[in-house]
Amino acid sequence: MTASSVEEGPGASAGPRGAVRPGQQPRRAQALQQPAWPDPGRLDAVVRSLERLPPLVSAGECDQLKERLAAVARGEAFVLQGGDCAETFASTTADSIRGRLRMLLQMAVVLTYAASVPVVKIGRMAGQFAKPRSAATEARDGVELPVYRGDAVNALDFTAAARTPDPGRLLDAYHCSAVTLNLCRAFASGGYADLRQVHAWNQDFVASSPAGQRYERLAGEIDRAIAFMHACGADPEEFRAVEFYSSHEALLLDYERALTRTDSRTGDAYDLSAHLLWIGERTRAPDGAHIEFARQIRNPVAVKIGPSARPQDVLTLLDALDPGHEPGRLTLVTRLGARRVRDALPPLIEKVAAGGARVAWVCDPMHGNTIEAASGHKTRHFDDVLDEVTGFFEVHRALGTHPGGIHIEFTGDDVTECMGGGQHITESDLRHRYETACDPRLNRSQSLDLAFLVADMYRQHTSTGRHGAQPS
Repeated sequence: MTASSVEEGPGASAGPRGAVRPGQQPRRAQALQQPAWPDPGRLDAVVRSLERLPPLVSAGECDQLKERLAAVARGEAFVLQGGDCAETFASTTADSIRGRLRMLLQMAVVLTYAASVPVVKIGRMAGQFAKPRSAATEARDGVELPVYRGDAVNALDFTAAARTPDPGRLLDAYHCSAVTLNLCRAFASGGYADLRQVHAWNQDFVASSPAGQRYERLAGEIDRAIAFMHACGADPEEFRAVEFYSSHEALLLDYERALTRTDSRTGDAYDLSAHLLWIGERTRAPDGAHIEFARQIRNPVAVKIGPSARPQDVLTLLDALDPGHEPGRLTLVTRLGARRVRDALPPLIEKVAAGGARVAWVCDPMHGNTIEAASGHKTRHFDDVLDEVTGFFEVHRALGTHPGGIHIEFTGDDVTECMGGGQHITESDLRHRYETACDPRLNRSQSLDLAFLVADMYRQHTSTGRHGAQPS
């Protein structure tokens, strides 16, 4: 990404008004998890406004990410995808954005240096303003209201006014995404992401955290390596800037369709609300509107795969989304749970590989390990998160395939939402800083703990010399 303002990008243009856009196919596909907008006329006006606004990313950037993901599918790189469970409009501040980006950069440095692997950095940022929910309503003290579906739809406060879906929030989501992307672009190429800043990213953290102290030791090694290269006359451009890509769940189809543009270079459609879009576990029905939408755009796309998925289900998704087996086109993000991953993952990998597809396999160790504490807080045990990642690596090692990455929910703040980790957060600690708008996130210390552990796993995996091979 370049340090430019939001722009349309080369060859991106809106289609003619009234034309069939991706997802608006003649046949009627069911669109799950859509808000019950109370005023269709207001929604239509907002969609028309979004169609006139510049796209948030360019088609060329999407193609570049597809090339990077093709390297992951070949076993040559690793994906680090992470950020907030649900972004909020209130968190669209310089400090909050910088904190989340810093966390991603710190984890990527650990993985790159400690595991000796190129890392594709993808944020759950600049668009993750909507969430699927298991129920349409929520009841408290005898009062039943619509469930909170993310700031792009309604507000978290438990009042009738706040919980009423408001299409105007789609415009707010667009503008907050633009602000976030612009600031991330500036940080990524304007000096903040310079590898010589590795100590500066940790100054407020090193003294208070074992993970921060371990990171500081690694930063010292990086400093010495850079000094050596500089003394030899080498000063690569890659040390001064990073590639950063945005992603979110393609959930609200009215929003995603409105930001879909036709690339004049090829005539292909791209959803330019983000570089990568994923389809969630609840909306991945092969005959549903979300898969139909993803089928028609040329972005790299991902699909979340839960424990109910059968191998044939995954093959059906492959036929719909990647019939030509295009490298980098499709990422499969498994969210199976620590207790299921070792049994449920092998048949999925074997079936996909037998069909000749080259996909990137990524582990989401968060969503299959959510529990409710006695206090009523949704939480996750760090040990369960780690165990699912460990199982993910074990399966790939046994099959001779490539563990392509991790997809996690984290924050750059010292929240107390997930239990365990180096800070030994307990159930009684949850109430101290439980700040998430939806699901519990790893805090800064837990995220770094995980990065070091994943780097160790990857190093052990590659030492077998079998990564990237197809199972026999």
